[in-house]
Amino acid sequence: MELPEALAWAQARTHAVLITLRRDGRAQSSDVVYGVVDGAFHVSLTADRAKTANMKRDPRVIFHLTEPSSWSYLSFDATVELSPVCAAPDDPTVDQLADLFRIVAGHEHEDWDEFRAAMVADRRLLARVVPTSVTGQAH
Repeated sequence: MELPEALAWAQARTHAVLITLRRDGRAQSSDVVYGVVDGAFHVSLTADRAKTANMKRDPRVIFHLTEPSSWSYLSFDATVELSPVCAAPDDPTVDQLADLFRIVAGHEHEDWDEFRAAMVADRRLLARVVPTSVTGQAH
């Protein structure tokens, strides 16, 4: 399967497993929600999580999607680009996280001021997961 076809299949979904590498080389998996933006997966993270530390140290990841009802799965080899941590309610990272909310939720937030304050308080950042290849099958 080619990347454009795989990304089109992925765009119809919002849940995946992000697999990062621990310091000792073992895999660590995390369930995440995502949106597809300009050929990459966007994921909201917090600065203090192990997966964030893992990606800062080694940006190579696997982004795995599955659809058990149709025996479909795709595993994307990818690299990650991490945004700065949210510093103020009006900074560019918060804007990107607001866009991600709209993609994943499919609607506007009922209180954007509250959302923006929460992104700063949670020390959130955006991971841009850029796929380089894909394996699997999608039915």
